[in-house]
Amino acid sequence: QVQLVESGGGLVQPGGSLRLSCAASGFSLNYYAIGWFRQAPGKEREFVAGITWSGDTTSYADNVKGRFTISRDNLKNTVYLQMNSLKPEDMAVYYCAARPLSVSKRSTQYDDWGQGTQVTVSS
Repeated sequence: QVQLVESGGGLVQPGGSLRLSCAASGFSLNYYAIGWFRQAPGKEREFVAGITWSGDTTSYADNVKGRFTISRDNLKNTVYLQMNSLKPEDMAVYYCAARPLSVSKRSTQYDDWGQGTQVTVSS
């Protein structure tokens, strides 16, 4: 079982930026795809971005394209989510999750999850 820990969340004003990190312990992230999901109060958990184990292929939800960038450093067993031009609708708890090889946009297809990090966007 992969152990994942998110960090980097916090309070930011609209238009600001945050960089989230997802660090693995106990297992290498090589051969795992990583997805970022978010869940706001009263809403379903939704896919945000994903990256394959090689880092060569990325995927984004339509409402974050051009604003968010996902990347990974396999030597550090860490995946990053750079979030720019943040909007109030981005406010949520952000989770990273791992599954074998390929990115999926379905949360039910991921076996390993972090505890989440809260992103608050407010003036």
